[in-house]
Amino acid sequence: MNILERIGRVFIRLFEETGLWFRMLVRTFVWTFRPPFEGGEWLRQMVRVGVDSIPVVFLTTMFTGMVMALQTYNGFHRVHAENFVGSVVALAMLRELSPVLVALMVTGRVGSSMAAEIGTMRVTEQLDALEALATDPVHYLFVPRVIAGIVMLPLLTILGDALGVGGGYLVGVKLMGANPVIYEQNTYQFLQMNDVWSGLIKSAFFGLILTLTGCVRGYYTSGGAEGVGRATTAAVVSASLIILFTDFFLTKLLF
Repeated sequence: MNILERIGRVFIRLFEETGLWFRMLVRTFVWTFRPPFEGGEWLRQMVRVGVDSIPVVFLTTMFTGMVMALQTYNGFHRVHAENFVGSVVALAMLRELSPVLVALMVTGRVGSSMAAEIGTMRVTEQLDALEALATDPVHYLFVPRVIAGIVMLPLLTILGDALGVGGGYLVGVKLMGANPVIYEQNTYQFLQMNDVWSGLIKSAFFGLILTLTGCVRGYYTSGGAEGVGRATTAAVVSASLIILFTDFFLTKLLF
C-alpha cells in the first residue's frame, strides 16, 4: 500500500465518521421532542455531568486564574502596567479559558465514561435487547446525556469564571501586593455582556460535542473489551480535537 492510498483511506474514514456523527445528531434532535420524556433520567445525567464535575472544575479554573495573574503581573510590572492584570484575567477567563478548560476536563471525566458505558452495552448486546423491546437507543441513551451536557456546561462555565477571577484576585492582591480597589475596578471596567454570553454559548456547543461524541463512539463499538477501550480513548481524543477546532470558528463568529 503506497503513501497516497494510505492518505486516501484516512480521509475516507474521516468523512465516514463525520457523516455518522451528524446522522446521530439529527436523530438525537428529532427524538428530543418525542414522548415519553424521561425527566428523572435527565436529572440524573445532569447531576452526573454537572454536580459531580464541580471538584475538577474548581481546581482547574481557580489555579488557571492564579497562574495567569502571576504571569501577567510579572510581565506587566516591567512596563508599569500591573494595574491592568485584573482586566486581562477576567477577559481571558470569560471569553476563552473557562469554556475551553471546563469542556476539556468534563470530556476526560464524563465523555470517556459515556463511551465506555454505551460501548459495553453494545458488545454485551444490551443495545440489541433495547431495540427488540421497541426502545430506540438514541431516545433512551443519547437524549438525556446530550441535554445534560448542553444545560450543565454553561453553568459549570459560570462557576469557572467566578473561580478564575477570584483566584486571580487572590494572587494579584494578597500575594503580589496590588491595590485591591484598583484591581477590582479594572477587573470589571472593560467587561461587556457579550464577553459573558459568548463564553456561555461556546459552552453549550462544547457540551453538545463532548456528550454526543462519547455516545456515538460507544454506539459503534466493536471488538469486545478491547474495542471498548479503543472507543473510550477515541471519544476523549475526538471530542477534545473537535472542541478546539470548533472554538476557533465560534470565536471568529461571536467577536
